[in-house]
Amino acid sequence: MIIQKTENSRISTFDPNNFSFGSTFIDHMIICEYENGKWGDVKLVPYGPIPFTPAMMGVNYGQACFEGMKAYKDKDGQVFLFRPEKNFERINKSAKRLAIPEVTEEMFLDGLKALVDIDREWIPQGEGMSLYIRPLIFATEEALKARVANKYMFAIVATPAQSYYSEPVSVKISDHYSRAANGGVGSAKAAGNYAASFYPTQLAIEEGYEQIIWTDDATHEYFEESGTMNVFVRINDTIYTPPTSEKILDGVTRDCFIQLAKKRGIEVKIEPIAVKTVIEALKNGELKEVWGVGTAVVTTQFQALGYQGEKLALPRLSDEESYAAILKKDLVDLQTNLSEDPFGWRVMVDHVLETV
Repeated sequence: MIIQKTENSRISTFDPNNFSFGSTFIDHMIICEYENGKWGDVKLVPYGPIPFTPAMMGVNYGQACFEGMKAYKDKDGQVFLFRPEKNFERINKSAKRLAIPEVTEEMFLDGLKALVDIDREWIPQGEGMSLYIRPLIFATEEALKARVANKYMFAIVATPAQSYYSEPVSVKISDHYSRAANGGVGSAKAAGNYAASFYPTQLAIEEGYEQIIWTDDATHEYFEESGTMNVFVRINDTIYTPPTSEKILDGVTRDCFIQLAKKRGIEVKIEPIAVKTVIEALKNGELKEVWGVGTAVVTTQFQALGYQGEKLALPRLSDEESYAAILKKDLVDLQTNLSEDPFGWRVMVDHVLETV
Protein backbone atom coordinates (compact mmCIF):
# COMPACT_ATOMS: atom_id res chain seq x y z
CA MET A 1 0.00 0.00 0.00
CA ILE A 2 1.22 3.48 -0.88
CA ILE A 3 0.52 5.97 1.92
CA GLN A 4 0.46 9.73 1.51
CA LYS A 5 -0.62 11.46 4.71
CA THR A 6 -2.23 14.86 4.48
CA GLU A 7 -0.22 17.88 5.61
CA ASN A 8 -3.41 19.84 6.27
CA SER A 9 -5.62 17.83 8.59
CA ARG A 10 -9.09 19.28 9.12
CA ILE A 11 -9.76 17.42 12.36
CA SER A 12 -9.48 20.63 14.42
CA THR A 13 -12.50 22.02 12.53
CA PHE A 14 -14.64 18.94 13.21
CA ASP A 15 -17.27 19.39 15.92
CA PRO A 16 -18.68 15.93 16.78
CA ASN A 17 -21.78 17.61 18.22
CA ASN A 18 -22.48 19.69 15.13
CA PHE A 19 -21.77 18.25 11.70
CA SER A 20 -23.57 17.30 8.53
CA PHE A 21 -23.82 13.59 7.71
CA GLY A 22 -22.91 12.80 4.14
CA SER A 23 -21.13 16.08 3.41
CA THR A 24 -18.46 16.09 6.14
CA PHE A 25 -15.53 14.01 4.96
CA ILE A 26 -12.54 12.65 6.83
CA ASP A 27 -8.94 13.61 5.95
CA HIS A 28 -8.10 10.65 3.74
CA MET A 29 -9.48 8.25 1.15
CA ILE A 30 -8.45 5.02 -0.54
CA ILE A 31 -8.07 4.80 -4.30
CA CYS A 32 -6.93 2.01 -6.62
CA GLU A 33 -7.03 2.02 -10.42
CA TYR A 34 -7.72 -0.83 -12.84
CA GLU A 35 -6.07 -0.76 -16.26
CA ASN A 36 -4.63 -3.29 -18.71
CA GLY A 37 -6.58 -6.11 -17.10
CA LYS A 38 -5.37 -5.72 -13.51
CA TRP A 39 -5.68 -3.62 -10.37
CA GLY A 40 -2.74 -1.38 -9.50
CA ASP A 41 -1.41 -0.33 -6.10
CA VAL A 42 -3.81 0.61 -3.33
CA LYS A 43 -3.16 4.21 -2.31
CA LEU A 44 -4.13 6.00 0.89
CA VAL A 45 -4.17 9.69 -0.03
CA PRO A 46 -5.61 13.01 1.21
CA TYR A 47 -9.33 13.30 0.53
CA GLY A 48 -10.17 15.53 -2.39
CA PRO A 49 -11.45 15.80 -5.95
CA ILE A 50 -10.18 13.56 -8.74
CA PRO A 51 -10.15 14.89 -12.33
CA PHE A 52 -12.63 13.25 -14.70
CA THR A 53 -14.30 14.22 -17.96
CA PRO A 54 -17.99 14.19 -18.96
CA ALA A 55 -17.07 11.31 -21.28
CA MET A 56 -16.24 9.03 -18.33
CA MET A 57 -18.05 5.77 -19.01
CA GLY A 58 -19.30 5.32 -15.44
CA VAL A 59 -21.29 8.53 -15.82
CA ASN A 60 -22.63 7.70 -19.28
CA TYR A 61 -23.37 3.99 -18.97
CA GLY A 62 -23.85 3.43 -15.28
CA GLN A 63 -21.10 0.93 -14.46
CA ALA A 64 -20.96 1.87 -10.79
CA CYS A 65 -21.68 0.05 -7.54
CA PHE A 66 -21.00 0.68 -3.88
CA GLU A 67 -21.28 -0.54 -0.32
CA GLY A 68 -22.40 1.04 2.95
CA MET A 69 -20.79 0.09 6.26
CA LYS A 70 -19.69 1.64 9.55
CA ALA A 71 -16.86 1.86 12.03
CA TYR A 72 -17.57 2.37 15.74
CA LYS A 73 -15.62 3.68 18.70
CA ASP A 74 -16.29 2.27 22.18
CA LYS A 75 -16.03 4.08 25.51
CA ASP A 76 -12.33 3.20 25.75
CA GLY A 77 -11.52 4.61 22.32
CA GLN A 78 -11.14 1.22 20.65
CA VAL A 79 -12.30 1.15 17.03
CA PHE A 80 -14.27 -1.66 15.37
CA LEU A 81 -15.51 -2.59 11.94
CA PHE A 82 -18.64 -4.73 11.78
CA ARG A 83 -18.93 -7.79 9.54
CA PRO A 84 -16.71 -6.27 6.81
CA GLU A 85 -16.37 -9.61 5.05
CA LYS A 86 -20.08 -9.42 4.16
CA ASN A 87 -19.59 -6.08 2.43
CA PHE A 88 -16.55 -7.46 0.59
CA GLU A 89 -18.61 -10.39 -0.69
CA ARG A 90 -21.50 -8.17 -1.71
CA ILE A 91 -19.49 -5.51 -3.58
CA ASN A 92 -18.03 -8.28 -5.72
CA LYS A 93 -21.49 -9.73 -6.29
CA SER A 94 -22.61 -6.29 -7.48
CA ALA A 95 -19.47 -5.86 -9.58
CA LYS A 96 -19.98 -9.20 -11.31
CA ARG A 97 -23.59 -8.33 -12.21
CA LEU A 98 -22.43 -5.02 -13.74
CA ALA A 99 -19.47 -6.58 -15.61
CA ILE A 100 -17.00 -4.70 -13.38
CA PRO A 101 -13.73 -6.40 -12.36
CA GLU A 102 -13.90 -7.77 -8.84
CA VAL A 103 -11.63 -6.41 -6.10
CA THR A 104 -9.39 -8.60 -3.97
CA GLU A 105 -9.97 -9.24 -0.28
CA GLU A 106 -6.61 -7.64 0.49
CA MET A 107 -7.51 -4.44 -1.40
CA PHE A 108 -10.86 -4.17 0.33
CA LEU A 109 -10.09 -5.16 3.92
CA ASP A 110 -6.58 -3.73 4.19
CA GLY A 111 -7.78 -0.50 2.59
CA LEU A 112 -10.65 -0.26 5.08
CA LYS A 113 -8.45 -0.87 8.09
CA ALA A 114 -5.77 1.58 6.97
CA LEU A 115 -8.31 4.34 6.31
CA VAL A 116 -10.15 3.84 9.59
CA ASP A 117 -6.88 3.63 11.50
CA ILE A 118 -5.32 6.82 10.12
CA ASP A 119 -8.54 8.81 10.61
CA ARG A 120 -9.76 7.23 13.84
CA GLU A 121 -10.00 10.69 15.44
CA TRP A 122 -12.87 11.41 13.06
CA ILE A 123 -15.02 8.63 14.55
CA PRO A 124 -17.41 10.28 17.03
CA GLN A 125 -18.19 8.55 20.31
CA GLY A 126 -21.60 8.23 21.89
CA GLU A 127 -25.01 6.74 21.35
CA GLY A 128 -25.92 6.51 17.67
CA MET A 129 -22.54 7.85 16.54
CA SER A 130 -20.28 6.15 14.00
CA LEU A 131 -18.21 6.59 10.87
CA TYR A 132 -20.17 5.76 7.73
CA ILE A 133 -17.88 4.19 5.12
CA ARG A 134 -18.56 4.08 1.39
CA PRO A 135 -16.49 1.65 -0.72
CA LEU A 136 -17.29 2.05 -4.42
CA ILE A 137 -16.19 0.95 -7.88
CA PHE A 138 -16.89 2.88 -11.08
CA ALA A 139 -15.80 2.93 -14.73
CA THR A 140 -13.31 5.71 -15.52
CA GLU A 141 -12.46 5.09 -19.17
CA GLU A 142 -12.95 8.15 -21.36
CA ALA A 143 -15.03 6.80 -24.22
CA LEU A 144 -18.54 7.27 -25.56
CA LYS A 145 -19.04 3.64 -26.47
CA ALA A 146 -21.80 1.45 -25.07
CA ARG A 147 -19.65 -1.46 -23.97
CA VAL A 148 -17.82 -2.79 -20.93
CA ALA A 149 -15.18 -0.26 -19.85
CA ASN A 150 -11.46 -1.04 -19.71
CA LYS A 151 -10.57 1.30 -16.83
CA TYR A 152 -12.06 1.52 -13.32
CA MET A 153 -11.41 3.02 -9.94
CA PHE A 154 -11.98 1.43 -6.55
CA ALA A 155 -12.29 4.02 -3.80
CA ILE A 156 -13.25 4.26 -0.13
CA VAL A 157 -14.49 7.52 1.38
CA ALA A 158 -16.09 8.13 4.77
CA THR A 159 -18.25 10.60 6.67
CA PRO A 160 -19.04 10.85 10.41
CA ALA A 161 -22.60 9.76 11.16
CA GLN A 162 -25.30 10.40 13.75
CA SER A 163 -28.66 8.76 14.29
CA TYR A 164 -31.38 9.91 11.91
CA TYR A 165 -34.99 8.98 11.24
CA SER A 166 -35.22 8.89 15.03
CA GLU A 167 -38.97 9.46 14.92
CA PRO A 168 -41.35 6.93 13.31
CA VAL A 169 -42.19 7.74 9.69
CA SER A 170 -45.15 7.31 7.37
CA VAL A 171 -44.66 5.16 4.28
CA LYS A 172 -46.71 4.73 1.13
CA ILE A 173 -47.24 1.23 -0.27
CA SER A 174 -46.39 1.57 -3.95
CA ASP A 175 -49.03 0.36 -6.38
CA HIS A 176 -47.33 1.56 -9.59
CA TYR A 177 -43.59 2.15 -9.32
CA SER A 178 -41.17 -0.68 -8.62
CA ARG A 179 -37.64 -0.71 -7.32
CA ALA A 180 -36.52 -3.74 -9.33
CA ALA A 181 -37.70 -6.40 -11.76
CA ASN A 182 -36.94 -10.07 -12.36
CA GLY A 183 -33.73 -10.41 -14.33
CA GLY A 184 -32.64 -6.89 -13.34
CA VAL A 185 -30.06 -5.54 -10.92
CA GLY A 186 -32.16 -5.30 -7.75
CA SER A 187 -29.84 -7.58 -5.79
CA ALA A 188 -26.82 -5.42 -6.66
CA LYS A 189 -26.00 -2.12 -4.97
CA ALA A 190 -25.93 -0.45 -8.37
CA ALA A 191 -25.83 3.33 -8.34
CA GLY A 192 -28.65 3.49 -10.87
CA ASN A 193 -31.04 1.68 -8.53
CA TYR A 194 -31.01 4.69 -6.25
CA ALA A 195 -31.41 7.23 -9.04
CA ALA A 196 -34.51 5.38 -10.24
CA SER A 197 -36.05 5.47 -6.76
CA PHE A 198 -35.83 9.23 -6.25
CA TYR A 199 -38.77 10.34 -8.41
CA PRO A 200 -41.36 7.93 -6.90
CA THR A 201 -40.09 8.86 -3.43
CA GLN A 202 -40.46 12.54 -4.29
CA LEU A 203 -44.08 11.93 -5.30
CA ALA A 204 -44.74 10.10 -2.02
CA ILE A 205 -43.25 13.00 -0.05
CA GLU A 206 -45.56 15.41 -1.85
CA GLU A 207 -48.46 13.23 -0.62
CA GLY A 208 -47.31 13.53 2.99
CA TYR A 209 -45.15 10.41 3.36
CA GLU A 210 -41.47 10.10 4.14
CA GLN A 211 -40.78 6.89 2.26
CA ILE A 212 -42.12 4.11 0.03
CA ILE A 213 -42.66 0.42 0.56
CA TRP A 214 -41.73 -1.07 -2.79
CA THR A 215 -43.90 -3.90 -4.07
CA ASP A 216 -43.29 -6.50 -6.77
CA ASP A 217 -43.20 -5.22 -10.34
CA ALA A 218 -45.64 -7.80 -11.76
CA THR A 219 -48.65 -7.50 -9.42
CA HIS A 220 -47.79 -4.97 -6.67
CA GLU A 221 -49.27 -7.51 -4.25
CA TYR A 222 -46.13 -8.30 -2.22
CA PHE A 223 -43.75 -6.27 -0.06
CA GLU A 224 -40.16 -6.17 -1.26
CA GLU A 225 -38.16 -3.33 0.32
CA SER A 226 -38.82 0.04 1.92
CA GLY A 227 -36.92 2.99 0.53
CA THR A 228 -33.29 1.89 0.63
CA MET A 229 -33.97 -0.59 3.44
CA ASN A 230 -35.05 -4.19 3.92
CA VAL A 231 -38.50 -4.43 5.47
CA PHE A 232 -39.82 -6.38 8.47
CA VAL A 233 -43.42 -6.99 9.53
CA ARG A 234 -44.56 -8.25 12.92
CA ILE A 235 -47.93 -9.99 13.08
CA ASN A 236 -48.79 -10.99 16.63
CA ASP A 237 -45.44 -12.28 17.93
CA THR A 238 -43.98 -13.50 14.63
CA ILE A 239 -41.58 -11.52 12.44
CA TYR A 240 -41.86 -11.78 8.66
CA THR A 241 -39.36 -10.55 6.07
CA PRO A 242 -39.24 -11.26 2.31
CA PRO A 243 -36.59 -13.70 1.08
CA THR A 244 -33.68 -12.19 -0.79
CA SER A 245 -33.75 -12.66 -4.54
CA GLU A 246 -32.48 -11.04 -7.71
CA LYS A 247 -34.88 -8.19 -6.82
CA ILE A 248 -34.15 -7.81 -3.10
CA LEU A 249 -30.82 -6.79 -1.62
CA ASP A 250 -29.14 -9.19 0.78
CA GLY A 251 -28.81 -6.65 3.59
CA VAL A 252 -26.17 -7.11 6.29
CA THR A 253 -28.40 -5.40 8.87
CA ARG A 254 -31.29 -7.60 7.73
CA ASP A 255 -29.23 -10.71 8.43
CA CYS A 256 -28.22 -9.36 11.84
CA PHE A 257 -31.84 -8.74 12.82
CA ILE A 258 -32.84 -12.25 11.76
CA GLN A 259 -30.04 -13.85 13.77
CA LEU A 260 -30.56 -11.65 16.83
CA ALA A 261 -34.32 -12.37 16.81
CA LYS A 262 -33.70 -16.12 16.65
CA LYS A 263 -31.19 -15.82 19.51
CA ARG A 264 -33.98 -14.27 21.59
CA GLY A 265 -36.35 -17.09 20.67
CA ILE A 266 -38.53 -14.88 18.46
CA GLU A 267 -40.08 -16.73 15.53
CA VAL A 268 -38.87 -15.40 12.18
CA LYS A 269 -40.48 -16.42 8.89
CA ILE A 270 -38.59 -15.62 5.70
CA GLU A 271 -41.35 -15.70 3.12
CA PRO A 272 -43.28 -13.44 0.74
CA ILE A 273 -45.41 -10.85 2.54
CA ALA A 274 -48.71 -10.08 0.83
CA VAL A 275 -49.95 -6.49 1.06
CA LYS A 276 -53.45 -7.87 1.60
CA THR A 277 -52.26 -9.91 4.59
CA VAL A 278 -50.65 -6.87 6.22
CA ILE A 279 -53.70 -4.65 5.73
CA GLU A 280 -56.04 -7.34 7.07
CA ALA A 281 -53.79 -7.88 10.09
CA LEU A 282 -53.79 -4.13 10.74
CA LYS A 283 -57.58 -3.92 10.60
CA ASN A 284 -58.14 -6.92 12.89
CA GLY A 285 -55.52 -5.84 15.44
CA GLU A 286 -52.93 -8.52 14.74
CA LEU A 287 -50.37 -6.23 13.07
CA LYS A 288 -48.05 -4.98 15.80
CA GLU A 289 -45.34 -3.11 13.86
CA VAL A 290 -43.60 -2.61 10.54
CA TRP A 291 -40.05 -1.31 10.20
CA GLY A 292 -37.11 -0.98 7.86
CA VAL A 293 -33.45 -1.79 8.50
CA GLY A 294 -30.23 -0.66 6.84
CA THR A 295 -26.67 0.32 7.62
CA ALA A 296 -27.18 4.08 7.72
CA VAL A 297 -30.43 4.13 9.73
CA VAL A 298 -30.08 0.81 11.62
CA THR A 299 -33.86 0.82 12.19
CA THR A 300 -36.67 3.07 11.04
CA GLN A 301 -40.03 2.37 12.64
CA PHE A 302 -43.22 3.16 10.72
CA GLN A 303 -46.19 4.99 12.18
CA ALA A 304 -48.59 4.79 9.23
CA LEU A 305 -49.08 2.95 5.93
CA GLY A 306 -50.50 4.67 2.87
CA TYR A 307 -52.73 2.27 0.95
CA GLN A 308 -55.32 2.92 -1.77
CA GLY A 309 -55.71 6.57 -0.81
CA GLU A 310 -55.93 5.93 2.94
CA LYS A 311 -53.35 6.67 5.61
CA LEU A 312 -53.64 3.83 8.10
CA ALA A 313 -52.12 4.41 11.54
CA LEU A 314 -50.00 1.64 13.05
CA PRO A 315 -49.93 0.76 16.76
CA ARG A 316 -47.47 2.83 18.79
CA LEU A 317 -45.46 0.49 21.00
CA SER A 318 -43.10 1.32 23.82
CA ASP A 319 -39.43 0.41 23.41
CA GLU A 320 -40.02 -2.47 25.82
CA GLU A 321 -42.84 -3.84 23.64
CA SER A 322 -41.30 -3.21 20.22
CA TYR A 323 -39.26 -5.96 18.59
CA ALA A 324 -37.77 -3.31 16.30
CA ALA A 325 -36.47 -1.31 19.27
CA ILE A 326 -35.31 -4.37 21.21
CA LEU A 327 -33.37 -5.81 18.27
CA LYS A 328 -31.91 -2.42 17.39
CA LYS A 329 -30.51 -2.12 20.91
CA ASP A 330 -29.10 -5.64 20.70
CA LEU A 331 -27.38 -4.78 17.44
CA VAL A 332 -26.02 -1.38 18.50
CA ASP A 333 -24.70 -2.85 21.76
CA LEU A 334 -22.84 -5.44 19.70
CA GLN A 335 -21.49 -2.85 17.28
CA THR A 336 -20.25 -0.51 20.01
CA ASN A 337 -18.74 -3.20 22.28
CA LEU A 338 -21.35 -2.82 25.00
CA SER A 339 -22.19 -6.53 24.94
CA GLU A 340 -20.51 -9.85 24.29
CA ASP A 341 -20.21 -10.86 20.63
CA PRO A 342 -21.22 -14.53 20.33
CA PHE A 343 -21.29 -14.26 16.53
CA GLY A 344 -17.74 -12.94 16.02
CA TRP A 345 -19.06 -9.95 14.07
CA ARG A 346 -16.84 -7.22 15.58
CA VAL A 347 -13.43 -6.67 14.01
CA MET A 348 -11.03 -4.51 16.00
CA VAL A 349 -8.92 -2.05 14.01
CA ASP A 350 -5.38 -2.01 15.38
CA HIS A 351 -3.03 0.97 15.29
CA VAL A 352 -1.26 -0.35 12.21
CA LEU A 353 -0.14 3.05 10.90
CA GLU A 354 1.29 4.51 14.12
CA THR A 355 4.78 4.82 12.71
CA VAL A 356 3.83 6.11 9.28
